[in-house]
Amino acid sequence: MGTHYCHLKLDERRKLAKWLEAKMPISEIADRLGRDPSTIYRDIKRNRYTDDELPELNGYHALVAQDKYEHRRAIHRKMIMHPDLKAAIEDRLKAGWSPEQIAGRMRLERHPIRVSHETIYRFAYSKDGREEQFYRHLPEHRRRRRPRGYRRHNRTHIFDIQSLSHRPERVSERLEFGHWECDLMMFRKEHGKVNVTSLVERVSRYAVVMRNEDRQSKPIMESLDKRAGSPARRRAPVDHLRPRHQVSAWKYLTAEIGADAWFCDPQAPYQKGTVENTNNRLRRYLPRSTAPTALTNRYLRSICHRLNATPRKCLGYRTPAEVFESNLMEIQNRLE
Repeated sequence: MGTHYCHLKLDERRKLAKWLEAKMPISEIADRLGRDPSTIYRDIKRNRYTDDELPELNGYHALVAQDKYEHRRAIHRKMIMHPDLKAAIEDRLKAGWSPEQIAGRMRLERHPIRVSHETIYRFAYSKDGREEQFYRHLPEHRRRRRPRGYRRHNRTHIFDIQSLSHRPERVSERLEFGHWECDLMMFRKEHGKVNVTSLVERVSRYAVVMRNEDRQSKPIMESLDKRAGSPARRRAPVDHLRPRHQVSAWKYLTAEIGADAWFCDPQAPYQKGTVENTNNRLRRYLPRSTAPTALTNRYLRSICHRLNATPRKCLGYRTPAEVFESNLMEIQNRLE
């Protein structure tokens, strides 16, 4: 396994400049800095300041050396060398794509010039990116990269339910198309009882979002019943994985469309990771401060269209709509 090479930093260059001025041997400087002598010679040669008009100013100066180093590194960044590439990436970010989705789609489409997702993040948090406030286009709009926090979950318990541990293996392994996960997105109480139901197909990650006028369980189940009209939804169980009172009338759904329902364990959101991930994406357009009474079905459909037209890493950077339509056509061909 090779060693990782670290470039000289500003504080090291300051020490180097001071010791050079004191006529200290390069070998001793390298020993004090814990560097190889060739590294010191190379940095002096690359970052030495020269002025033909004022030769007395020639020499190694720490701040000048650091600026030359940063400039030399910057011109090799693809997003600086190719403004058109940066503009295309910025447009995708504004459309709701993540850096990983952008990079993966570039590989899938075999772009002649492409970048990795890490390159996009590094540019966003670099000196040039911060000056442009490029981080505002990232999914989380964060000024600094930091780990995500944790959410608190309701501990409401529903009796007489099917545990997720009894879910068929073909469903757990995503081997069969047509199985859905369901969750509710709530907003602040002062905005009333209106909420949003999110449905996600487990194989394609195809999302459907609909508005509910009440928080009671039966109206929510009735709205799910109305949306279960296509063959893909009629033939498949629906994974109601949130143990809340809003889905306590799950037996109504089973009786109406013959769909089975499984619930995850309390405080175990990781068991319904697909819909949790989708909710996180939806929160970009539907934050908790949203007034849900102003949400129209047309607006919710536009959000779904944007999510379903965004490439996903888990799908080989195909879009959920592409995978969903492909699987749906296979079902229709078998039925014919």
